[in-house]
Amino acid sequence: MAWALKLPLADEVIESGLVQDFDASLSGIGQELGAGAYSMSDVLALPIFKQEESSLPPDNENEILPFQYVLCAATSPAVKLHDETLTYLNQGQSYEIRMLDNRKLGELPEINGKLVKSIFRVVFHDRRLQYTEHQQLEGWRWNRPGDRILDIDIPMSVGIIDPRANPTQLNTVEFLWDPAKRTSVFIQVHCISTEFTMRKHGGEKGVPFRVQIDTFKENENGEYTEHLHSASCQIKVFKPKGADRKQKTDREKMEKRTPHEKEKYQPSYETTILTECSPWPEITYVNSPSPGFNSSHSSFSLGEGNGSPSHQPEPPPPVTDNLLPTTTPQEAQQWLHRNRFSTFTRLFTNFSGADLLKLTRDDVIQICGPADGIRLFNALKGRMVRPRLTIYVCQESLQFREQQQQQQQQQQPQQKHEDGESNVYHAIYLEELTAVELTEKIAQLFSISPRQISQIYKQGPTGIHVLISDEMIQNFQEEACFILDTMKAETNDSYHIILK
Repeated sequence: MAWALKLPLADEVIESGLVQDFDASLSGIGQELGAGAYSMSDVLALPIFKQEESSLPPDNENEILPFQYVLCAATSPAVKLHDETLTYLNQGQSYEIRMLDNRKLGELPEINGKLVKSIFRVVFHDRRLQYTEHQQLEGWRWNRPGDRILDIDIPMSVGIIDPRANPTQLNTVEFLWDPAKRTSVFIQVHCISTEFTMRKHGGEKGVPFRVQIDTFKENENGEYTEHLHSASCQIKVFKPKGADRKQKTDREKMEKRTPHEKEKYQPSYETTILTECSPWPEITYVNSPSPGFNSSHSSFSLGEGNGSPSHQPEPPPPVTDNLLPTTTPQEAQQWLHRNRFSTFTRLFTNFSGADLLKLTRDDVIQICGPADGIRLFNALKGRMVRPRLTIYVCQESLQFREQQQQQQQQQQPQQKHEDGESNVYHAIYLEELTAVELTEKIAQLFSISPRQISQIYKQGPTGIHVLISDEMIQNFQEEACFILDTMKAETNDSYHIILK
């Protein structure tokens, strides 16, 4: 019993002795070093702490992403710590992007043995330019007709299936690939960063772009619309070999800095790892329904200039888009964009419709230059280009056919002429003067498909049918009048058209 009472006393003595020893050991810290010998910033600046800090990943990087995309181009050494990496590319040069599968065992089993779709985009990094992206790209399209902003170098790419590019989306390409197989896609960017600066005076700082990749899997309907992963990186594009010179310049500038200044900048890495980001809004680039890859492959194909049946092109602008004196300055700016005068919108910022219409031909040429000045002057005056040939046609009615037969029997040509004038005629304007163009215009006039018209004949002497050719159309008289008669074709459901 006595032993049991003494046990807490012994523990108390031991604990108090340990506390005193620990306090004594702490009491000398800082006194031997002297006041101000080390500051906290100096301690944290030691290499051991820097290495430990850089090796600790952020909280959002602890999670291993299902895919990783690596751009095989070196990052700039002139980027400060904690800033996003910046990579310089040469215009038109092929750069490899490796598509890596980082899934853990059992992760996303629904895509095992299946293909996924990745959409590549080159977009603006600057938020201000993102708001006017459509106008910026349209201006680039008119300045570079027939060119694309982003292309795939198919011969150099490995593992990509069915690469496609929409002719109306110059900055977007897409393809299918198997995550279980090696996949590398080589891309080419054809625009340069200085093409989108406000005005060119020399020595401008080009705007940065972003390369973004969005990856999707199939849904129940076989369409690639279920989002899996998105990543992007920041780039600048220079004229050929300009990226190499810029990289060398940045490297030489960094070598001239002191070691203390160098610590504020990132090292240059041989490759660029795209970082995770939000998926690109579908409403901007992917129409509804999405141009997915389905079994019929009805979507657009790389190198083809025609759209698919499911991907309807944008309606053409109205034929008459004349500027009115009552047009406000804001509406005048929109008119300039619609008519391919985007480069002059800043010059005419405060001009209303009345102000623009008051300009003389010499005024416009002096402001915009000879080529664009004449084009703008003609657009302001609403001058339309006259067609090469105009003909008038009307569809022969059953009543007129019966009257014509009676007149032939009674030999009354004068009455036939008078009755013929009572029919309603429509104008057809021809530019190419070909039989194909005439077929399309007649089909459009009567709301039928051109495939329903087998041949077009012209009624000759004694009622013979002469096949219409390009040369015959080129010899038509201006404002000639014809009556259209139809005759069932022998082989299929199409018809022959006879011009009388």
